Amino acid sequence: MTARRVPARRQRKRRRSRRRRQEDLLLLVVGGVMAIAVVSAVLTWLATNWWVLVVLGACAAVGGAWRFHRFQQQQTWERVQQQALRYALPQLDALHHRDFEYAIRDLMRRDGCADARQIGGAGDNGADVQATDPMGRTWVIQCKHRAAGDGGSAVGTPDLQRVNGTARQLHGADIVLVVTNGRFSARCAPLAAQLQMHLADRRTLAAWASGGQPLWELLPKIPGPRKSR
Repeated sequence: MTARRVPARRQRKRRRSRRRRQEDLLLLVVGGVMAIAVVSAVLTWLATNWWVLVVLGACAAVGGAWRFHRFQQQQTWERVQQQALRYALPQLDALHHRDFEYAIRDLMRRDGCADARQIGGAGDNGADVQATDPMGRTWVIQCKHRAAGDGGSAVGTPDLQRVNGTARQLHGADIVLVVTNGRFSARCAPLAAQLQMHLADRRTLAAWASGGQPLWELLPKIPGPRKSR
């Protein structure tokens, strides 16, 4: 039997492939040598001109200090803005219901709840705002906005039952609150007392939003600080 000859076309293809691999390897070696040479030259130059490192380090330190100073200024300005935050009832009435939730979040931040956040939306399980006050208590707040203020429909007991069913179990609430720029139905107050919930109606909201007094000083029978319980 005679050996099967490899077609010339395939032989040429193999030779080209082998040559390409050799060229790639050569480029890799040359690139590595050049990189080592450049690094060596830079290190040698820096060893001779060490003062460049000192200057660069000083520039980096000054730049870092400047950025940190700007960050502190920004944080201070944000705290000042939060502390000066005030809302009048007509402003709150004019808000979209989602913006009303953000307004409640910002008021909680103003009062020292640095972690206050808006969580309302699809699948919120009855909670629109969650915050931890300076006494370590977790607040879970449901916001009920009425475009017509107290002229709109009253907040009813189903709204209370909805947030009560999830606030403590899912969100770990110490204080469960329903706040509205409108009014509550007559049955809400007895149910809230039974469920150990708190209500902030239009009058309470007005006092809180337009003044500097934190909400927990305006509501009755607020639990004591978490650390003392």
